[in-house]
Amino acid sequence: MTTFAPRVARPHAALLSVLALAILAGACQSKPAAPPVSADAWAVVNGVEIKRDAVEKAYRRTQQAAVSEEEATAAKLAVLNDLIVQELLLGKARELKIELPDTELDNAFAEGQKNITPAAFNEELAKRNLTAADMREGLRRELIIQKVIEREIASKVTVTDQDVTAFFEANRAQFNRPEDAYHIAQIAITPVRDPQIANRTGDDATTPQEAAAKAQMVMARLKEGAAFAEVAADFSEDPESAPRGGDLGFVPLSALQQAPPALRDAVLKGTPGSARVVSAGGAHTVVLVVAKDTAGQKDLSMPEVKTAITNTLRGRREQVLRAAYLSAIHNDAVVVNHIARQLVQAQGKMPSLAPAAPGAK
Repeated sequence: MTTFAPRVARPHAALLSVLALAILAGACQSKPAAPPVSADAWAVVNGVEIKRDAVEKAYRRTQQAAVSEEEATAAKLAVLNDLIVQELLLGKARELKIELPDTELDNAFAEGQKNITPAAFNEELAKRNLTAADMREGLRRELIIQKVIEREIASKVTVTDQDVTAFFEANRAQFNRPEDAYHIAQIAITPVRDPQIANRTGDDATTPQEAAAKAQMVMARLKEGAAFAEVAADFSEDPESAPRGGDLGFVPLSALQQAPPALRDAVLKGTPGSARVVSAGGAHTVVLVVAKDTAGQKDLSMPEVKTAITNTLRGRREQVLRAAYLSAIHNDAVVVNHIARQLVQAQGKMPSLAPAAPGAK
C-alpha cells in the first residue's frame, strides 16, 4: 500500500506491551515448581492468576473479524502476554498504593462514549458478548497503569535547556524549511500477509475482511481516548513507522501533492489532532495530522520549536526508561505462562486452547 515517506522522524514513547514477546519467552524457561492453581488459570504473575475468562474478554474487546483457529490462538496468546505485563504494572500500583477514584473512572468512561450513541454502544457490547462492566474494568486497569507509568517513568525524565540547545545546533538544517510541511503519523493496515511485522503485538490482517475489522477496531480505540502513538505501535503494519508510534515526521507540501488524492486530501483538509481513515484496494491508512509548519528558518526563540525538541527528547528518553523499567520488574517477578508451556510441550499442535491443569509445570 502507499505510505508517506518520512522526512524527519520523531520517535514516540513505546507502549505498554513493548516486552510482551520477551515475557512469553521468559515465562517458558525453566522455573521452580509453582504451587497448584485453578483449572482455568492460563498464567500466574506473582501469585495472581490470569484466568481464561479474562483473556477471552480482553480478546473480544478488540477482535471483530472471524479468523481461523490458529489465528485466534495466536491472537489470544498476544492478549495473554499483554495481560501479564498489565498485571506486573498493577502489582506495582498496589505496592505504591496508587488508586483510581470512582469519579475519575466515571468521567473517562463517559468521555469514551461521547462519539457513539447509547444504542450503537450497546449493539457493540452485544456483538462482542461483553457488558458495560467488562468495558469499565478494562478501562480501570488501563488508567491505573497510566498512573504507574507517569509516576515511575514520565515524572523522572528531564530535558534541560542545554539539551534543547544542543539538539537544535546538531540538527539546525532540519529547522530550515524551504516550503510548508505537515507533521503526520499513520497506522497502516493491509489485507495481505506482510513479510515483516514490527508492531508490538505481532498483529497482521491477512484478508480484506480482517483489514476492515481491524480498521474499525483501531478507530474505536482512538475514539475511546487511546493515544495514537500507542495504538500505532501495537497495530500498525508499516515496519518502518510502527516502532516510532506511526510517526512520519514533517512531510513537505510538494511530497504530499504526489500522494494519492485521498491521502493528500486527508492531510491537507485535516485539522491537527484529528485522525481519518483512508481506504483503497482493501487497505486502510489511519492518518493523523499532528501539526503544520510554514516555510522559513526556525530558531529557538520560537516556542513551537523549543516545544517540539523537548517532546522529541522526552519521548526518546521515556522509551528507553520504560523498556528498562518493564524488564526490571519482570526480572524480579515470578511469571508462569501455563498455556505457553502447554503449546510448547504439544510441539505446536493446538486443536484448542484448553485451560492448563491445576499445578501444571
